[in-house]
Amino acid sequence: FPVAYMNFKGMLESLDPSLDEAAAGLGASKLKVFFSVTIPMLVPGFAGSFLLLFVESIADLANPLVLGGDYTVLASRAYLAVTGDYNTSAGAAYSLTILVPALLVFLVQRYWVSKRSVVTVTGKPTGRSEQITAPSIRVPILLLVGSISALIVTIYVTVLTGGFMKVPGVNNEFTLDHFTFVLTGIGSKAMIDTATLALIAAPIAGVLGMLIAWLVVRKLRRTSGLLDFVGMLGLAVPGTVLGIGYALSYITPTTIFGVQILPALAGGSAAFSGGIAIVMVYITRSLPSGQRSGIAALNQIHPAIEEASTSLGAGSGTTFRKVTLPLIQSALLTGLTFAFARSMTTLSPIVFLTTPGIKIMTSQILAEVDSGRFGNAFAYCTVLILIVLTLILIINFLVRKVIFRGRTHRR
Repeated sequence: FPVAYMNFKGMLESLDPSLDEAAAGLGASKLKVFFSVTIPMLVPGFAGSFLLLFVESIADLANPLVLGGDYTVLASRAYLAVTGDYNTSAGAAYSLTILVPALLVFLVQRYWVSKRSVVTVTGKPTGRSEQITAPSIRVPILLLVGSISALIVTIYVTVLTGGFMKVPGVNNEFTLDHFTFVLTGIGSKAMIDTATLALIAAPIAGVLGMLIAWLVVRKLRRTSGLLDFVGMLGLAVPGTVLGIGYALSYITPTTIFGVQILPALAGGSAAFSGGIAIVMVYITRSLPSGQRSGIAALNQIHPAIEEASTSLGAGSGTTFRKVTLPLIQSALLTGLTFAFARSMTTLSPIVFLTTPGIKIMTSQILAEVDSGRFGNAFAYCTVLILIVLTLILIINFLVRKVIFRGRTHRR
């Protein structure tokens, strides 16, 4: 749900509270305003979030693989068919059964959004938000949010404390051995490699997602649906199949008419120890989130704003950089944040691409779990969480304070 939260947060920040004030001035109650004004303005966010989360859930591998036991899902069956039975045909068949419902949800989402047009004329809020003070509304919502937050905190506390126990759940004596292993052994290289590759992939995926969203919503007509669908394929295709596809495609040098265009990007002899292929997978898997949040944000902004810029002589590139991109700043932050977090925590696509020269933290965590060394796995998770949270704060600061600094000065 954090993906949906970030998507809705960005959309709600761009809504103009004066719309609520106008509805209230016409005699509408707060409940009527919420359902007749606020909710319709969030239709693109509902559709985009549902599509993204459905595809994300149906293609998830790591969680069912670790927690499922004898209960299997399609993604884990595809993984086991390829890695356990060495039956790529069965893995492809499982993958097709995952792709079909994802495609159907995509088509339904497009139909639902296309039925209604919801935009804000100004592109940024001009009114003042009114706080909810009624206890009948505040108390139930706070109880629900508090319960969810308590569950999340419990999970984090369990992971944190488990890294300081000799054998979590069996021998709970305090020890620093697990963190020593992670910070001074193989884990140190895994931290550097994972963070470096994620920092390379995140800005590319974030900006590319915004660019595709802009083309889909503003510039293309007949081929917009096709481009939107192609951009989503990185998430619709199961990560296991995506990783195997990259491994098979780039394990040998790429040649055209006998001329080598690219060296081997995957396998033991790959260029940069397979780092290029991993970055490509990170971008492919992270792109859909920024694309969906960008499309949802652009659907709220009336094209007249960009048309005004064009009428004043600005080119398409200038309009996108100086007008459109600042208006969808929240969507860009969502795309960058998700792209980095997704790259740092993804597992299924890259388990087939790691080499002795490249260590990825999620792959190391899975190896520790398979070996029964849960203390090391908890320590890895704790370090990974700290790295992700720290770098996300830095990314948000840089985007808000540096990239959009000129926009603030012009105001």
